[in-house]
Amino acid sequence: MKPKIKLSIAALLCSFFAMAQGSPDYKGGYKIPFDEEGQKWFRVISWAQFQANTNLDAPDNVRATSFQMRRARVLTLAQINPKFLLVTHFGLNSLNAGNMHPVGKNENAQLFLHGMWAQWNINADHTVGGGLHYFNGISRLNNQSTLNMMTLDNNRSSWAHIGLTDQFARHMGIFAKGKFGRLQYRVSANDPLVSSLDGRDPGTAAVYRGTELLGTGDAGRVYAGYFDYQFLDQESNFLPYKVGTYLGGKKVFNLGFGFFNHANGSVVLENNQLKGQDVNIVAFDAFYDAPVGGNNAAITAYAVIQSNDYGKDYMLGSAYGTGSMLYTHIGYLLGGDKAKKRFQPYVALMNHSYDATSDNRTQTKLGVNMFMSGHNSKLTLEYVKSAFGDTDASALMLQAMIYL
Repeated sequence: MKPKIKLSIAALLCSFFAMAQGSPDYKGGYKIPFDEEGQKWFRVISWAQFQANTNLDAPDNVRATSFQMRRARVLTLAQINPKFLLVTHFGLNSLNAGNMHPVGKNENAQLFLHGMWAQWNINADHTVGGGLHYFNGISRLNNQSTLNMMTLDNNRSSWAHIGLTDQFARHMGIFAKGKFGRLQYRVSANDPLVSSLDGRDPGTAAVYRGTELLGTGDAGRVYAGYFDYQFLDQESNFLPYKVGTYLGGKKVFNLGFGFFNHANGSVVLENNQLKGQDVNIVAFDAFYDAPVGGNNAAITAYAVIQSNDYGKDYMLGSAYGTGSMLYTHIGYLLGGDKAKKRFQPYVALMNHSYDATSDNRTQTKLGVNMFMSGHNSKLTLEYVKSAFGDTDASALMLQAMIYL
C-alpha cells in the first residue's frame, strides 16, 4: 500500500468522528501518531452521561428525583499499520446511590470490559476480526452508538439480546464487515452467554436458558447479520457504531435488514423433559438524515419493524417477548449558527405486542436536545410515558453529556 493511501486511511478515522459528532470545535479528537507516515497511531475517546431523573408518579413518601451516571466510558484504538486495528472499550453503566459500594467493589455497577477485538483488512472494502465485539445484527438501533443518539437513550427493546446471549450487547466471536458498492454488511458467529439474564425455571412457556440447561453443543452458536443499502451519502463502517443523528453533516437515506438466530437458545418443559426452541429475530428499518432548507437546519427520521421469536409465549419483563415491535422517531434541528447553541426537538413512538398477553406495551417520548458543541457537549430534556396493561408510568429526564 502506498504511503498516501495509508495516510488517507488514518485521516478517515478523524473525519468520521468529526462529522458524526457535528461539533465545530472537535476536529477529530485526540490522536497520538508514532511515525511521520501516519501508519502507527493511538487514539483515546472518553465520554460521560449524567442524568437527573424525576418519577412523575412517585408516591409522597418516596424521593421522586434521583441522580445517576448513566455511562462513563473510555474507548481506545491502536494501529501499527493499516492492515489491522485493535479496539478496547471499558467503562460503567447506571451508577447510582443504590448500587454504589463503599470501596468501589460492586461488580454490578463498576468498571468492566465492554469490548476488545482485533480486525484485519482483507482489502479496502472487506474486513474480518474477532474478540468481544459489537458487530450485531437485527437493526440499526441494535448497533447504535451511545455517543450521538438523537433521543436521550436508545429504544430499549431494540437491544433485543442484551444480557441474554452477550455481555452488555457485545458477543464473543468472529465477524466480517464491509461493502459491495452501496450495500454495507456485517455478519458474525458467536458463542452465547452461558449464564443468562433469564434465570427462571422452565415451564410451558419458554425461558432463555438453552445454553446453560441443554449444554453448549445442543444450544448452538449465535448467528447475526445486518445489511443496509445506502442510496445517498455513504456512511463509514470503520467501527460498528451506527450514528443516531448527523446534525446536517451528511445526506443519508438507508434501507436495512437484519437477523439474529440462536438454535435451541430457549427451552420449554414438556412431559418433564427439556425441549429446545429456536430464537429468531428479524427486522426491516429505514433511516433518513439530511439538511433541509438553509441556515444549517436538518431532519432525522427512523423507523423499524421487528419480529421477535424467543420461543413459545416467551416474556421477560417488558423489554423481551415473543411478538412484534414497531418503533419510530423524528427530530428537527432548528437552523442557526453552528458555533452557538442549537436546538433539536424530537418525538419517538413505540408499540410492542406479545404472544403471552393481549396487552401491548406503548411508549411515547417527547424531548429536545441543546447542542453547545455538537454531540461533544449537549443537554437533553425528555418526557417519557409508558403504558403496559393497567400500569402507566411517566418520567422527566435531564441528561448532560460531554465527549472528548
